[in-house]
Amino acid sequence: MTTDVFSVEKRSAVMRRVRGRDTTPELRVRRILREAGIGYRLGGCGLPGRPDLVMKGRRIALFVHGCFWHGHDCARGARKPKANADYWIAKVDRNRARDARTSAELTESGWAVVTVWECGMKSDDFARDLVQMILEAPPQAAATSASSASPDRTY
Repeated sequence: MTTDVFSVEKRSAVMRRVRGRDTTPELRVRRILREAGIGYRLGGCGLPGRPDLVMKGRRIALFVHGCFWHGHDCARGARKPKANADYWIAKVDRNRARDARTSAELTESGWAVVTVWECGMKSDDFARDLVQMILEAPPQAAATSASSASPDRTY
């Protein structure tokens, strides 16, 4: 018995439309940075985890995460799926493990990691705080160990 409200064909069409790039939250972050005159590149430049935005001069790798898909500790991220729960819980757990691994790899190689959560974007001060966080981040020097690299920043 299935609890899905869509037919198999309709569900397939809906899932095909789910994208990992150019999402609405990512486009909003890009617009905010562009309006503030902060330069960035797309595509991750061959870095671990393919960050959504990279600021090479500042050595900042920025990820825009959806709360559910990346297992954030907010209400939406803590929501458990009802259909095919075992699959989706394992999927989110793998995403969280991958995120932690890539963040550690980036930090070890001297990059500051900024993670923007979908729920954090609802704040009235989000744009101002994001720009301030980026502008005040000290430039990262190439680090040889994790202890000399800066910690992750999360908004």
